[in-house]
Amino acid sequence: MHVGSVLTGHDTPVNAPEASAPVLRRAWTAVAAFAAVRALGVLVLAVWPRANGAGAHELLSARWDSLWYVRVAESGYDFTLTAPDGRVLSDQAFFPLLPWLERAVGAVSPLGPGDAGLLVSGVAGPLAAWGMYLIGHHLHGHRAGLLLVALWAAVPVGIVQSMAYSEALFVALAAWALYAVARRRWIEAGLLASLAGLTRPVGLAVAAALWAGAAVEARRTRHIGTRMLAGVVLAPLGAAGFILWVGLRRGGPLAYLEVQAEWGNGFDGGLAYAKFIVAHLGGWPVVLAGLGLIVGTALALWAYGVCVRQRQPLPLLVYTGIVVALALCSSGYFGSKPRLLLPAFPLLLPVALALSRVRAARAASVVAALALGSAVYGATWLSGSGPP
Repeated sequence: MHVGSVLTGHDTPVNAPEASAPVLRRAWTAVAAFAAVRALGVLVLAVWPRANGAGAHELLSARWDSLWYVRVAESGYDFTLTAPDGRVLSDQAFFPLLPWLERAVGAVSPLGPGDAGLLVSGVAGPLAAWGMYLIGHHLHGHRAGLLLVALWAAVPVGIVQSMAYSEALFVALAAWALYAVARRRWIEAGLLASLAGLTRPVGLAVAAALWAGAAVEARRTRHIGTRMLAGVVLAPLGAAGFILWVGLRRGGPLAYLEVQAEWGNGFDGGLAYAKFIVAHLGGWPVVLAGLGLIVGTALALWAYGVCVRQRQPLPLLVYTGIVVALALCSSGYFGSKPRLLLPAFPLLLPVALALSRVRAARAASVVAALALGSAVYGATWLSGSGPP
């Protein structure tokens, strides 16, 4: 089996050692590292003191967006909620794959939708780690792939990966779709991209990555095969199908944008986000939050610049660029910005590569410190006013 230049950056096809049995077995070290970091996060959350009386199980399965997914799983769409400020919030803002899976799991088990959502995330997280490892291994070897997974599990908002949210499911689909692009498995990549598009609006970033990979391959080979064409066509169908369905239900082709606008979400090039940051630079202690936002945003942009300078393959750059742009340039609940950046895992590749070149003990200590910090931050975050 051969892997083309789509996700290697080279013009000459190379053998695919990552598809071999030894490498697939080594991927379990990355899955185990992911599980260990996430178990630490859940354990710290379980013992963290809370004034509101909510237990770890409730925080992970039955709050904020999780409740919206549960309502869709139980009753379908068309639920609305009038916010205190008069906005009418519709459940049509939430894409359907996670509630569909919650309903399916509930149909074959005694689990309720919330617990089914936890199970979906519990399965999707390791699958995301596995696909992510294969991408990292393919580009930079075993240690880089392992560290990429560990770093992603240990990001400050990593606790979201253990919640009944759609992030773990989406990243699993995105990572495997990107890996399928690397292997020139166009139909598989298209199906996974379509499912990602049924999970979150940013699923279109996965479709765009596939299109970029197909363009690179078509230019290299001067040929567009039927399987490639099928993958290109399949990729956007999930997101487009749901958006069109909302349009039909609400009587307008742009109705989904109206639904998002009712939630206060829109794409304004980052103007609202910039105003939010400036508003947090005027006094103590909110200035700390403002400075933190500036540092976090600068780090994300710097990391993407490093990815470009290191010549990450075009599909990864396209995918990551769209995820970062949608996260930073949209208006909405600004506390969700870190969570919206969670799918941009290729931003961590330069850090993983740098750590892979130092002594194993030093790299392990860095990851351990990050994992502990993530666990404490996640417990503090979920035990506060939220939502993430």
